[in-house]
Amino acid sequence: MDRGFQNPGDERIREILGTPRSIAVVGCSTDPSRDSHRIAKLLQSRGHRVFPVNVNGGEILGRPVATSLTAIPEPIEMIDVFRRPDAIAGIVDEALTIQPQVLWLQLGLIDEASAARATAAGMTVVMDRCPAIEYRRLFEDEIRP
Repeated sequence: MDRGFQNPGDERIREILGTPRSIAVVGCSTDPSRDSHRIAKLLQSRGHRVFPVNVNGGEILGRPVATSLTAIPEPIEMIDVFRRPDAIAGIVDEALTIQPQVLWLQLGLIDEASAARATAAGMTVVMDRCPAIEYRRLFEDEIRP
């Protein structure tokens, strides 16, 4: 990442992951072997209400799949993105209409300009991080074998 962006500190990331939230998982896959599916399942197991988002629709983890962020019928507090970096700007455009508190970009997803736009709109942005890794790192004492 360039020098302009800094992820929130550990205390804020712990608060984000430790507080049950409504989370849209953009790019969630029906394939249980895909990272997006596994992370959605992890978030769900940690008490979050997961809303899978995939243009193909269907059902994932017992939840109906929304084809876009704006198609989710409830307020969303966090967006977790599993799409290519060139899709991030469009996702932020859509996020600006639903105004979540948090925009989380998975490992390898870096878009400084989109992060700046989301931050300017009042969102906390976490970029190039994985919730599973952060859970292990910050909640190690709570993880059971």
